[in-house]
Amino acid sequence: MRMIASMEAMMGRTTEARPRKAANVTLPADLYEEGKALELNFSRVFEMAMREAIRVERGKRWAAENADFIASHNAFVEQHGLPLARHRMF
Repeated sequence: MRMIASMEAMMGRTTEARPRKAANVTLPADLYEEGKALELNFSRVFEMAMREAIRVERGKRWAAENADFIASHNAFVEQHGLPLARHRMF
């Protein structure tokens, strides 16, 4: 629900002035028709979806690139506990 609300809020907002590139996107006809009927701004919806897809993909790649360190750190914590655990207030 929060994602939908933030998307709706962004629909009416103009994007900041930056260089733009045209891109052809093909959609199933029913999706196109419903988007048009709802007066969605296809460029803004696509831009938001691309930003989210890029964020997710970067996260996956970061996790893959750092998998060895993450596994090593997790093994250290399992063996020795959290480094500053004695200072925790909760």
